[in-house]
Amino acid sequence: MPSRPPKEKSRLDLVELQKLIRMIERSPITEFELVENDLKIRISKNGSEHTHVIAAPAMPQYAMPAAMPAVLPQAPAAPVAAAPAPVAPSGNLIEIKAPMVGTFYRAPSPDTDPYVRVGDSIEPGKVLCIIEAMKLMNEIEAEVRGRIVEIMVENAQPVEFGQILFRIETSG
Repeated sequence: MPSRPPKEKSRLDLVELQKLIRMIERSPITEFELVENDLKIRISKNGSEHTHVIAAPAMPQYAMPAAMPAVLPQAPAAPVAAAPAPVAPSGNLIEIKAPMVGTFYRAPSPDTDPYVRVGDSIEPGKVLCIIEAMKLMNEIEAEVRGRIVEIMVENAQPVEFGQILFRIETSG
């Protein structure tokens, strides 16, 4: 029986994936899909310019047992408010969602001030938090100008892909 060559594994590191997401966010492309060996990545933007990334093996997927929920229920997170009470937001709120599964950190280290607080004004490129994933510290940056209305996750808590981290009132 002839032997098959070993199947080449797809390798796309987190930095490359983040660069790809940024490129697509800044382009007029609304949907992008990459299938390479055992990796499938689909990136889609909806009308409000939020980007959604779905990365999954292209090979057969295994279903979770029925007794185990796909996402563990969480108690509603109380907004973190060590700053002034938030002003009533207007109708132009956007949500910043976790681009990956990991641990949410509000500051670069335990003994430093948080990147942002409720009520802070932000600009595109401003670091909002860090999500640690697989021992890599990933800075999550603002992509809009606005004001932090709510911080939805407590420091050092685990976050799921797509979980709301911040609510931002945009200012144009």
